[in-house]
Amino acid sequence: MGLFMARGFDAVIVGAGHNGLVCGAYLAKAGLRVCVLEKRPVIGGAAATEELWPGYRVSTASYIMGLLQPRIILDLELARFGYEIIAPTPLVQPFPDGRHIVFWPDPGRLGAEFAKFSARDAEVFPEYRRHMMRLGALVQRLLWETPFELKLHRPQDLYGLLRFMWRYRDAVGDFPEIWRLLTMSAFDYLQRWFTSEAVKLAIGFYAAGGGGQRASMKTPGTAFMLARSYIRNNDTPAGGTGFVRGGMGGISEAIAASGRSHGLEVRTGATVVAIRVKAGRAAGVVLESGEEIDAPLVIANASARTTFLELIEPAALPPRFLSDLRKLRARSTGFKVHLAMDRLPAYRTFDAASLGFSYPTQVRLAPDIDYMEAAFAEAESGSNARRPYLTIMVQSVVDPGMAPPGKHVIGIYGGHAVSEAAPGDQDRLRTEMLERVLAVFGEYATDVTEPILHGQTLMPWDFERIFGLPGGHVHHFDMSADQMFWMRPAPGYARYRSPIRGLYMCGASVHPGGGVTGVPGHNAAQAVLGDMKRGVPRP
Repeated sequence: MGLFMARGFDAVIVGAGHNGLVCGAYLAKAGLRVCVLEKRPVIGGAAATEELWPGYRVSTASYIMGLLQPRIILDLELARFGYEIIAPTPLVQPFPDGRHIVFWPDPGRLGAEFAKFSARDAEVFPEYRRHMMRLGALVQRLLWETPFELKLHRPQDLYGLLRFMWRYRDAVGDFPEIWRLLTMSAFDYLQRWFTSEAVKLAIGFYAAGGGGQRASMKTPGTAFMLARSYIRNNDTPAGGTGFVRGGMGGISEAIAASGRSHGLEVRTGATVVAIRVKAGRAAGVVLESGEEIDAPLVIANASARTTFLELIEPAALPPRFLSDLRKLRARSTGFKVHLAMDRLPAYRTFDAASLGFSYPTQVRLAPDIDYMEAAFAEAESGSNARRPYLTIMVQSVVDPGMAPPGKHVIGIYGGHAVSEAAPGDQDRLRTEMLERVLAVFGEYATDVTEPILHGQTLMPWDFERIFGLPGGHVHHFDMSADQMFWMRPAPGYARYRSPIRGLYMCGASVHPGGGVTGVPGHNAAQAVLGDMKRGVPRP
């Protein structure tokens, strides 16, 4: 590593989202001098906690830890640095007729919930679960892959493909089913297993745009989202999923602290306006303040579009690469509402005594699949859904530090919102969406509006403005078969490298995409370190 120790930093990372921090922490742990630059006053990107009103803390974008991979938690010793998971109460999905589904952690109890709607579906559920666990285990393995190249015009490309095939020789029989997940809609995939609309809605709810995509349950490719809850091993010393104490920013703060213990430097309020390129290789960055930071390695946690279409002169990049990036589909219809509450609303069908917990910290609101499809169709036509579907989170019930004593914060993620709006229409559309959210909430709970002390509504253009997410898309662009694995972010550049030597990518724009997994940051760090062992980094 001596070649890279002559300057102030060995590497500069653009963006202190959780993946940028993961990448920086691994590189610092390996002995590199690394600086992470963040334009916002807080770190974490979409995995951040912010105090919107005095004493009220919210997870501004992402809202629950479901995917952060155990390997990363253990490698970076995050528990030593404040990372702690708090178990939420079971998720509840009420229906207008007074029935509900409680997502008990025990599969047997969950199957009994499905039996309220279909005895046959309850019988099928264990087989479906085994099927998805097997596919989920395969997807888990694929998360850590550095995608091979399909051009195959170099010996190393063919060698990479052959090595991949050999590693997965035991799973050849499951790849056709993975292809079905990548190409089928969640609705059609679930039709193969279940008969009850309520059961299909419960299992497929997240796939209907819950991942931030502009999609419904009937959109081709959304079946892949059904595997989401099966791609993390919850039985390791890293523990299971749930709320992060102090909000999602607790993940980012712990990663940063782990990195700092190895010398990582993290700067906020440092907006990168250009990536410097000299003689075809990265040479550092330029800040909005005019400061220039030299480094032979630059790693972009910013989206691929921001990195290559805004921070680098087009002449330094291949025209085909730029064309591919401009064609990426990146529109979201997701929105988020934060409420500071004087007291909690009461759900009409929730009975604490019979269920055994005091209050539901997670609730999904949508009566049927047609309701969700209608919400999506309205957003597609250019308007906010009149009756949006909602996922309501109240972390302050189990984590009192999120709000002042006796008070609460409610986070609501929903769909579907209009994707784009002229500046003059944005306030009106935010107000309209908040009114519609509260109306739907009020159909299932009493005392919803009167206890509200403060509120914030974030639309897709707000996520783009605040977090730099193209189109407000949490994955940077759609997680579809033509924009995944060796195609992400563009053919020929899926291996965390870019067309510019010494410039790497570590965010949601590269495999395996978005979600708070930490895997893109991990894999990018391994790519950097692997290239360093072989000599000067190269694409």
